[in-house]
Amino acid sequence: MRDEAAKRVELVFSLFDANGNGVLDSGDFDLMTGRVLEAAAASDDAAKDAVRAAFRRYWTTLATELDVNGDGVVSVDEFRPFVLDPERFGPAVAEFAEALSALGDPDGDGLIERPLFVSLMRAIGFEEANIHALFDAFGPDADDRITVATWAAGIEDYYAPDKAGIPGDRLVTAHSV
Repeated sequence: MRDEAAKRVELVFSLFDANGNGVLDSGDFDLMTGRVLEAAAASDDAAKDAVRAAFRRYWTTLATELDVNGDGVVSVDEFRPFVLDPERFGPAVAEFAEALSALGDPDGDGLIERPLFVSLMRAIGFEEANIHALFDAFGPDADDRITVATWAAGIEDYYAPDKAGIPGDRLVTAHSV
């Protein structure tokens, strides 16, 4: 695993630990889902249902694949070596990427405006300066929008263990506003 991917894993674990108890459990995913849905008030019910299902599948995949001792939680030690395994997590990540990026496009025009992108990413827990750095790395158009497909691909790249120098790396590097 590349160093960049290892840093992404650590950040993802800390964000998914939404209740801050040091492990991942189903309650973390319920908390995060609620925060993301609150930020996506303008999205339709189908998009919200897709995000709920994607978070649920993500947790189910983690619990099934990584909870090696069967205690109902995933520790950082259980999480770290396996989460960037495309064969194990590729389908869950792809579903999550599609659902989250579509949530950022409530008007269905295929474009995501910066303010909603920032709101959704803040709801997940990313730092605002890093969110703006990521959005800029995606190459927004003159109206400060990115495509749904660009964001979905960026999410999938974020979970790829062999990728470095990707836009998502801006989420793990301190940036100033």
